[in-house]
Amino acid sequence: MKPQELYDDIVKYCKSNTNEEIIKKYSRYFKEGYDSYGLSQELLYEKVDSIIGNKKVDFNLLRETSKILVKSLKYEETSFAILFYRRFSGSFTRETFDDISSWFETGLRNWASCDVICGDTLFVLLTNKIITYKDLKPWISAENKFQRRAVPVSLIKLLKTTRDFNQYFTFIEPLMKDPEREVHQGVGWFLREAWKLQKEPTESFLLKYKEVSPRLIFQYACEKMTPENKQRFKKSK
Repeated sequence: MKPQELYDDIVKYCKSNTNEEIIKKYSRYFKEGYDSYGLSQELLYEKVDSIIGNKKVDFNLLRETSKILVKSLKYEETSFAILFYRRFSGSFTRETFDDISSWFETGLRNWASCDVICGDTLFVLLTNKIITYKDLKPWISAENKFQRRAVPVSLIKLLKTTRDFNQYFTFIEPLMKDPEREVHQGVGWFLREAWKLQKEPTESFLLKYKEVSPRLIFQYACEKMTPENKQRFKKSK
């Protein structure tokens, strides 16, 4: 089987199982637009199981097929690529990181796929020391805003592996003035989780940027604080 053949089979399956109610249900979560077949999670996983269970299918075929899948921008097609990789997480190498980087460069234009990639692939690469967080540095200035968002989101689970949060704060500083809403959300989410674990250094970092950073970052970062504490991080008039 060739990559294009497998891709065509996946698209045919998605089109034959389109569900307009699912598209309507989830479209409200995507301000940038929700390009979807409306495939249910159950049917998505059934198809993944069927493909991987085929003796003619190996990871190399899935890698090449995934390059085609992520270019289409259809939500489910990217989901297939992510699930293929997740099933082979024990075989991840530095090439896996290069693959994921290329996904952002050639496709992948929604926050949900970005966040799943962070949890299902990048975190595996980081925890297995195949890469370090410093390998994400080029992503900070990437053209794709979701690739920039992936930097702080990928660091969230790493917060529980170290006491030195300042290394991460310094690393994400360029994103504190990023122009994109989705990046603001990712940074704010990261800082909220950091605050839960280490309040003092996180608050010091937030105070440093309270006058210059987008307010959405602080809306997310300060979400779990008391009303009195939130006041400290309001921008001066």
